[in-house]
Amino acid sequence: MSRLLSTNSAAAALVAVTALACAEPSAPTIDDTPSLPSVRSGGGPTLRAQHSGTTNRLQAVSPVNADVVWASGLGGTYVVTTDGGRNWRAGVVPGAELLQFRDVHAVSAEVAYLLAAGVGSDSRIYKTVDGGENWTRQFTAPQPNAFYDCFDFWTPDRGLVMGDALHGRLPVLRTRSGGERWGRIGGKLPPAQPGEAAFAASGTCVATHGTGHAWIATGAAAKARILATTDGGNTWSSYDTPLPQGTAVSGLFTVAFRDERRGIIAGGDLDAPDALSDNVAVSKDGGKTWRLVDGTPFPGAAYGLSYAGAGPRGEHARTVVITGPGGAAWTRNEGRKWHLLPDVRDYWAVAFADPRHGWLVGTEGRILKIRF
Repeated sequence: MSRLLSTNSAAAALVAVTALACAEPSAPTIDDTPSLPSVRSGGGPTLRAQHSGTTNRLQAVSPVNADVVWASGLGGTYVVTTDGGRNWRAGVVPGAELLQFRDVHAVSAEVAYLLAAGVGSDSRIYKTVDGGENWTRQFTAPQPNAFYDCFDFWTPDRGLVMGDALHGRLPVLRTRSGGERWGRIGGKLPPAQPGEAAFAASGTCVATHGTGHAWIATGAAAKARILATTDGGNTWSSYDTPLPQGTAVSGLFTVAFRDERRGIIAGGDLDAPDALSDNVAVSKDGGKTWRLVDGTPFPGAAYGLSYAGAGPRGEHARTVVITGPGGAAWTRNEGRKWHLLPDVRDYWAVAFADPRHGWLVGTEGRILKIRF
């Protein structure tokens, strides 16, 4: 499940995979020379390599706007830019050098949260209010078998954290105070299935929208479920999904919603890194029902996805970018047709500030800026 992403199953998922050769008119331009202007090719996105300042794997990324972006990863690492990625500053949280920051939530250039995913006391939440100069540890998991996976926020002060099942419950936490207090609300959720967990791959197993909607994507159990709330976490409902499921290494990895009703999920099976599968589905009713669309055109599980966000005239409202160790792709229509991003592999997470400003992050500290 989530823990396996740092052990054998994750290693298998990172085995070299031959990229799907696809010469299509929507292929992107990859520009690794920052001084060159961006070039759009055939309606597809432009990609530009950026230098993060670290060689540690980056697993999560959180844009505030077109200029301010935070990302996080292994070795207690975070990186931040305030100029759209022309310059990144890398740092390590003191005392967290051995932790894996598998999620980050950015509020501003000064304020950000980091979630360390690990067993027991290695699951922690940190916060900075001065751009990373100082970090406050807000939470440390008290249970020796706890494992927290990802979080998301409605506002700078209100958020949720998802954890793997313990004693028949999912130990979800909620804050209404900017993290000064993280309260347990696991008793408000449906009972956990045996072994149920989230996959701490890209920091996107939890998604929030508006003032009270949230969705949690699960797996590693008999059923891969979406758990949904419409009232800020006070009440929850459980909904089945059609993605790969039924084993400890399969299920939902990532979820995103573009409004209160329309969303997309993806995942797969870590034991099948070379296989294509039906691993993407969409919902039009807030997550109650899910319909399969085309699976990713790259093999293996999808670790992260993101809507690009609507442009000034509503363009790109349904545009999604999806990524995983086996490749990355994009769609104009929420998965009815995917376009492979050639030679883009081993990126774990993706997020957008708007359609012209998105970022993929991955192994060896690599960052790609993506623009439609």
